[in-house]
Amino acid sequence: MTQLQPPPSSPPSSPPSSGAIGRIRLQAHSLSPSLRRVAEHVVQHADSAVHQTITEVAASVGVSEATITRLCRKLDYAGFHAFKIALAADLGGREQRGRTAQEQSGDMPTATQRLFRQAARTLDDTARLLDPATLEDVARTLARAPRVDLTGQGNSGLIAQFFAHRLMRIGITSSAYTDPHLAAVSISTLPRGGVVIGLSSSGSTIDTVQHLKLAQSCGVSTVAITHRASSPITRHAGAVLFTAAQEDPLTDAVLDTLTSQVMLLEVLYAAVLSHRPESNAMLRVTAESVVEKKY
Repeated sequence: MTQLQPPPSSPPSSPPSSGAIGRIRLQAHSLSPSLRRVAEHVVQHADSAVHQTITEVAASVGVSEATITRLCRKLDYAGFHAFKIALAADLGGREQRGRTAQEQSGDMPTATQRLFRQAARTLDDTARLLDPATLEDVARTLARAPRVDLTGQGNSGLIAQFFAHRLMRIGITSSAYTDPHLAAVSISTLPRGGVVIGLSSSGSTIDTVQHLKLAQSCGVSTVAITHRASSPITRHAGAVLFTAAQEDPLTDAVLDTLTSQVMLLEVLYAAVLSHRPESNAMLRVTAESVVEKKY
């Protein structure tokens, strides 16, 4: 196990902005045994920890999620996600220093090819993660739902709006909410048979997790779309569909996230269509409704 070496002199009570690993070393002398275990794990496994959820780190170390949060706050971070952003910056700086000048200058054709390969790999990974039985169950539930609410923040909120529009086109009443207050109000008024879909690649977005928890308490169906099997959002989902995007807390890995989520939802949309024979007629009606909006 990597040993944390505290500085020879007493550190200041509030650590400076010296990076996540630097703050851990500055505070090493004052950490309790459980906090020290977490800190040593993070220092030794920083490359993997930066992509893990709080649930996964807690399981790896054998402590509670509250212990992870206590360490982050002791290091003067608002929470685990803020800590991961700082850790990602540490790792990014290390990687940047290790790159050659030619690599740092960038090459547009090479970068373009890399992005296309990355998108193709994400699609392949998403296909491998797909559980046909779960997909079919969710499709049947959506096809007969009187109303569907979708909730997500940031990039996931954009994808929630995209899928809500897709469902509306085939006659399924649906709304996407990026405002957590509006989402909570709407979820609390869902009729019997309603469905709430929560999108969070990390599975740890507080508002989205709370929305699924609220939906469960209201007795409506809940679906989570996430990359992380061991994450808070899965605890409140009756069904989970997995994407293949691994988000970087610093860059947000927008290409992987959006590519994986959109493809998964398109597959789900196709499955819903098969359970709604009236969909073709609805698609024609909704297409004709915007004819005058185009030249």
